[in-house]
Amino acid sequence: MTDAEPANGKPPPSPASSSVLSKRNNLLLRIASSLVLAPLAVAAAYFGGVGFIAFWALAALAVLWEWDTLVCFHDRNSVLATGAVAIVGAALLTARERFGVAVALVVLGFIAVAALSSRVRRIWCAAGLVYAAVLMIAPVLLRHDNERGLVAILFLFAIVWLTDIGAYFVGRGIGGPKLMPRISPNKTWSGAIGGTVVGVLGGVAVARGFGIEGLVAVAGVALVLSVVSQIGDLAESAIKRHFDAKDSSQLIPGHGGLMDRLDGFVAAAAAGAVIGIAHGGLDAPARGLMVW
Repeated sequence: MTDAEPANGKPPPSPASSSVLSKRNNLLLRIASSLVLAPLAVAAAYFGGVGFIAFWALAALAVLWEWDTLVCFHDRNSVLATGAVAIVGAALLTARERFGVAVALVVLGFIAVAALSSRVRRIWCAAGLVYAAVLMIAPVLLRHDNERGLVAILFLFAIVWLTDIGAYFVGRGIGGPKLMPRISPNKTWSGAIGGTVVGVLGGVAVARGFGIEGLVAVAGVALVLSVVSQIGDLAESAIKRHFDAKDSSQLIPGHGGLMDRLDGFVAAAAAGAVIGIAHGGLDAPARGLMVW
């Protein structure tokens, strides 16, 4: 046996086969993680109430921790503590249906975080609190609508999740020109288009399953939310690239951080809440999103 031969007599795996094995293991981890997280999210949406608020408040706190760790460096502890107080306080206020006061508290938290942060990262650190707060407030505001709240959340889930899944498999299967190679080198135009089509079909299927009429308009809304979710994904990739990070954290096996998994949902939920409020008012944002 030569020095180049392994002790078991088998040739070492080639770099190509190692890469394929790594990607396969990563995909299996992504699937396993999704099979745990997705049912939790759906169950929280189904039951609503305090449990739903707590679910998204915890998600917002985790995202805030990831953002501040990525962005704020030496200012992280004071910024994180201040932001966490604002998030928890806003969650308690939304539980009492004081949405306006919750938003005002987040604004005060934004000012406090900006004051505590170093000048060079002030806007970045303060933006993290807004990002996390939107993740909590937007879905809670939509779910609060008793008539259409559940269907609005499931509508968002279907669009965001299926857009992501469709983009992944269509992009890998077809390939072609890159979407934004400097920001996210693996994303392709074929994946973006394929993901949008799958996401819109999923959103329409949910709406139809709940007896929503005006499906052409619903498909238009789903199209907007699918595109916005992909923009949110790219924006988060741009932030990570700016700070030389591959993942926001290693919190979720195979997925990276929670921020990596919720980037599209944050953007879509924010857009959905804005559309719902503009069309249905603060009293019925989910109806404004779903009924045309």
